[in-house]
Amino acid sequence: MLRTVKRAGIIGVMTDGPRVEAIDRALMLLTALAEAGPDGAPLTELSSVTGVNKSTAYRALSTMRLHGFVTQSEATGDYRLGTVAMNLGERFLTPQSLTQSLHPALVALSREADELVHLGVLIGDEVLYLDKVEPERAIRVFSEIGRRTSAASSAMGRALLAARDVPYDRLGAYLHHGAVTVEHLSAALAAARSRGFSTELEENERGIACLGAAIMRGSNAVAALSITMPAERLTTRRQEELAGLIRTVLPPLLPEGLTLWNP
Repeated sequence: MLRTVKRAGIIGVMTDGPRVEAIDRALMLLTALAEAGPDGAPLTELSSVTGVNKSTAYRALSTMRLHGFVTQSEATGDYRLGTVAMNLGERFLTPQSLTQSLHPALVALSREADELVHLGVLIGDEVLYLDKVEPERAIRVFSEIGRRTSAASSAMGRALLAARDVPYDRLGAYLHHGAVTVEHLSAALAAARSRGFSTELEENERGIACLGAAIMRGSNAVAALSITMPAERLTTRRQEELAGLIRTVLPPLLPEGLTLWNP
């Protein structure tokens, strides 16, 4: 069932500047369908929650259906968000677009922390490195854009799995072929959820440690970043300092629609 509270929020963002009523109504209907989720909603409910007249809503939905923005169930007649509408958002979250849009945030974080910063996404049971920004001080670590590493043993992977709240009985799917056990991974994810960041201490490369944080789009973890340094520098105090830097530096630089994970 749709939540009628959304209607005020939908209308509230459209009060400034000139408006085209037909587009206004179509956008409210699309937003309501997104809120309805995969089950969709009947015409009567969509009309009620958006305040759009039933016959007007029907014509708008029919038009959007012709263009693939809306689909309709043959069995129930309920409307659902179409693939065209969903793909618009997905195009914003391609590896290429994430790299481009998040690079300034990585630059700022690397400068403030004076450490190596990486950006990655989850691909199966691995993390794909999309971008990195190196500090002025040299750090000897094997990392390159395009490289993949186990999600279970990396700070970025653990941040993504923790933010996605992967249940215990499914963690085995992410163990890849490393030495991490389900119990060890579960403990690492629990620690990440309690602190808001993940860690990895010399599990991928001797003498190297990382601190990771997830980047969200709504309730979905779409990417993660990590701060990498010699293991002796990642003390408990330094972990808290870096976590504070992430919370301070990143939010103003994140593109609209993306937020920092805050469990």
